[in-house]
Amino acid sequence: MSHPAPPVPPPATTRGRRELTVAVLLCALSGGLALSASGEPWADVTVVREPPLPPTAQVLTGSQAAPLVAACGLLLLAAAVAVIAVRGVGRMVVGLLVAVAGGVLGWSGLRALTGSLDLGGADVTSGVGLGQAQVTTDPVATWPAVALVAGVLGVLAGALVVLRGRDWPGMGRRYERTGQPAGATAAPARPARPARPETDEDRHQAAWKALDRGDDPTA
Repeated sequence: MSHPAPPVPPPATTRGRRELTVAVLLCALSGGLALSASGEPWADVTVVREPPLPPTAQVLTGSQAAPLVAACGLLLLAAAVAVIAVRGVGRMVVGLLVAVAGGVLGWSGLRALTGSLDLGGADVTSGVGLGQAQVTTDPVATWPAVALVAGVLGVLAGALVVLRGRDWPGMGRRYERTGQPAGATAAPARPARPARPETDEDRHQAAWKALDRGDDPTA
């Protein structure tokens, strides 16, 4: 005997789940790339000081040259979970934050590639005699480019959430302690079976039980 085929979800629901999956993957990939790039070298800095001080060289990582890169990476990883957990206006807010984080990542990577990093907060001029020094920056293109790609992915993910997120499903409701889904109505009680007529065997058993209790079955 063949079993009936399971119900097929509506096309809109299937499309929404696919779009939600794509947005979550884009957020996670963008955040992972940003965190990876933040710990890698972004620029080689050479400081030429006045004689007799020798020149110094320093390698700046992404977190030193652009501190917001690591913060944006963490935000994007958290957004990958938040997109699933929230719905409605909350999901739109998450999408906007994702797009902003992607824009910051892309801008940071682009500035590093063009040699326009602000090294004021990178602590390259804290040595003795560096007030009259000449600082030369040689960008390392690989990891700023990775940050730029991560930014583009983040902007795409944020735009997808903002434009399409209202139609996506949310996190499923958990079952209550009684084992019944939340919001479900109680099953109707089964009707009691009609009592069958008493037989001689039933009367004999009832008499023996009465004797065991110390009652007189003939009373």
